[in-house]
Amino acid sequence: MSNVNLEQIKRSEFSDLPKFEKQDVAKVLDEVVKIVDHMLLKFHGDCFPRACSKDYVYDGVGNLHWDASNNESIWTTSFWTGILWLVYEYTQDEKYKLEAQKHSESFRTRIDNYYNKDEEEAGLNHHDIGFLYSLTTVADYKLTGSKRALETSLMAAKLLAKRYIPQAKILQAWGDMNDENQRGRMIIDCNLNIPLLYFADQFSKDDSYYEMAYNHAKSASQYIIRPDASTFHTFHMDTITGKPRFGSTHQGYSDDSCWARGQAWGIMGFPISYSYTKDKEFLEKAKCLANYFLNRLPKDFVCNWDLIFTADDGQRDTSAAAIAAIGLLELSNALPKEDKDKELYKNACLAIAKSLSEKYLGTNLEGILKSGVYFYHGNLGIEEYLIFGDYFFVELLMRLYKDWNPYW
Repeated sequence: MSNVNLEQIKRSEFSDLPKFEKQDVAKVLDEVVKIVDHMLLKFHGDCFPRACSKDYVYDGVGNLHWDASNNESIWTTSFWTGILWLVYEYTQDEKYKLEAQKHSESFRTRIDNYYNKDEEEAGLNHHDIGFLYSLTTVADYKLTGSKRALETSLMAAKLLAKRYIPQAKILQAWGDMNDENQRGRMIIDCNLNIPLLYFADQFSKDDSYYEMAYNHAKSASQYIIRPDASTFHTFHMDTITGKPRFGSTHQGYSDDSCWARGQAWGIMGFPISYSYTKDKEFLEKAKCLANYFLNRLPKDFVCNWDLIFTADDGQRDTSAAAIAAIGLLELSNALPKEDKDKELYKNACLAIAKSLSEKYLGTNLEGILKSGVYFYHGNLGIEEYLIFGDYFFVELLMRLYKDWNPYW
């Protein structure tokens, strides 16, 4: 393990178990179902919520890769499908399953378009294939046993694997693999894209998918985490020598600050990699990231959009809070009983979940989790619903409600 600082957690509140029990979680999930039912009046078939709302109302987009009207990349359609699968699991109501299965066909069309050489229409020339297919066709296969959903998932994993650069041992983030301005860049978001490769490894004749996912996670662990346990959003590698070059940001406040959602991707993603690899380094690094994160929370336990900001009147990013809370629970579950911080991480998860439920749940039936920040410097989705924030909040609730089998 490289030299990464493990801060002592300063918040005494995490020593006590918050009162947020299964029946409390169920009440919030019941409210989520009401919201989803209302959203289904608008978003069904091939109409998906946009990545972020405007004035707390989502517009609709098709299952496309680019929204020309908003000059915005569409990498988020799968999160609405994931919400439908989660609500199906909670309610066992077939209407949610049937709608989500329609989405599986839509995502099959995208992958077929790619393999039929219509790459522009498919819009899959990027790293977020993991997000797109883990929450749609992988979830479909895990919940229904659909062979077609499995076939689609493996086609997607094959496509994601094309972004692997052996010399640098990373998955290439963003765009054209031959673009010199992009080549050799990894991003911490891919901690949640590589589970698609771990999944595909179960059906592979060799270990190539596993090795790609594992090597990428190891590279992220080694280079994207700073010595103080904060993280870069992006890190650039030399694709010829495989040596590290430099870290930077795209969505954080600055190159040397700590983008909250990026830190959350690390807190959640490294324990997920541990679940597949049993490499204890991933848990050790996740603890370092988690402690750094928890020590920089406002009083209500919901982070600001960059951890350089800690004021109670700062701009929250509830999506980052939900993702981090999932990671804290995953970390707690993976740690041995003798680890002194095992219960503390679970308590912190519950404290965040309770705060999100009591203070940030949507009230107009148009979305689930208020006060997200999509891209601050781009003036996009600030103090709005974010469809991925909505998804991760519902996943968090499901993890607290039952022994849930992840789609990741």
